[in-house]
Amino acid sequence: MVLPNLVTVLAICAGLSGIRFAFEDRFEPAVVMVLLAAFLDGIDGRLARMLKATSKFGAQMDSLADIVNFGVAPALVLYAFLLDRAGSPGWIAALLFTIACGMRLARFNVLADDTDQPAWQTEYFVGVPAPAGAVLVMLPLYLYFLRLGLEPSRPAAFVATGFTVLVAFLLVSRLPVYSGKSVKVPGDKVLPVILAVVLYILLLMAYPWYTLTASVAGYLIFLPFSVRAYSKRAMREGEKVPPSDIG
Repeated sequence: MVLPNLVTVLAICAGLSGIRFAFEDRFEPAVVMVLLAAFLDGIDGRLARMLKATSKFGAQMDSLADIVNFGVAPALVLYAFLLDRAGSPGWIAALLFTIACGMRLARFNVLADDTDQPAWQTEYFVGVPAPAGAVLVMLPLYLYFLRLGLEPSRPAAFVATGFTVLVAFLLVSRLPVYSGKSVKVPGDKVLPVILAVVLYILLLMAYPWYTLTASVAGYLIFLPFSVRAYSKRAMREGEKVPPSDIG
């Protein structure tokens, strides 16, 4: 039980370190720390299940880490970088994002054990998941790191404020987002899939900000297709109710 909880604690340390770097105007390491925190936070639960070391204590620790790493850290890093130039609206946007993330996580914790929904609905998240929201909301930083001539300014801060509010609403929305949890890779496709994953990781290491910007754009484009796929599946299954929250 020690190892998964240690990973959770390290994730919290990474998220808080990202906030520290942001306060020191070291924004690239700040973003790296927040992304590292999100990665560690995503593997601690899987590690616990693999080791058969799940516990109520670990679940509570993981919930606390989630709100820090996916809600507080990204919001404060973005506020220190740009949103503060918008004044009170920027701070309100940061607060809305953090609260929306907390509500998203609370809804998951309350309804994750719901067994009343049809099995096929477990293939979809309800609303954008918190880790994806954390990656999405930091898009203004990725664009700045690309050195495209975009500078932190008051007009840019108001645009970022609107984008932050949009991501907050995506988190708490009833938008059906395909999770991919039930995808099974055929045996003859395993090697190409592994190669594709390795290619993505290499691109992320070599061109992190280009890769993250493209990933955010791809994810936003993917959302309408996910809604369409859910609607078609619901019609085939004869369902008229919204999906239950499963992630």
